[in-house]
Amino acid sequence: MEKSTRAGLVAELIGLLTKGHAHVTFEEACAGLMPALWNKHVPDVPYTVWQLAEHVRITQYDIVEFCLDPKYESPDWPAGYWPAKDATADEIAWQKTLAQIRADRQRFIDLLHTAATDLLAPLPHGTGQTILREAMLIADHTAYHTGEIILVRRLLHAWK
Repeated sequence: MEKSTRAGLVAELIGLLTKGHAHVTFEEACAGLMPALWNKHVPDVPYTVWQLAEHVRITQYDIVEFCLDPKYESPDWPAGYWPAKDATADEIAWQKTLAQIRADRQRFIDLLHTAATDLLAPLPHGTGQTILREAMLIADHTAYHTGEIILVRRLLHAWK
């Protein structure tokens, strides 16, 4: 891939991972939420805001580790990708979830910036996955659950 084309593609992928473009970012969806609402359930919704954020954290970590470590083993699906139905977060857990999401996203962005990273080559330890596909997967998955976080916040009357 031509150097300028690669740089442009990397810039677009980073924008996809960090900016909202047509919607709010994950960080915006989680900002300003009162601690009493992190763990609050709403009728007919199986997850709290924190449980959704924690699912984003677990899944993004899994994708990043899969890309970086050929020996990494993913958790069992679906149980390993979700906190327990009754799991709750205190201030420390909430902040830890958000901090790890930021840190793992940055680790993936660092991988994108690495000149030796072939965005289109199938990962040798995968089943056809590429770094490009995994970047789009992280962005798509996070956007999906960001929308759910906003919906839960609306149902809790805690969204602008």
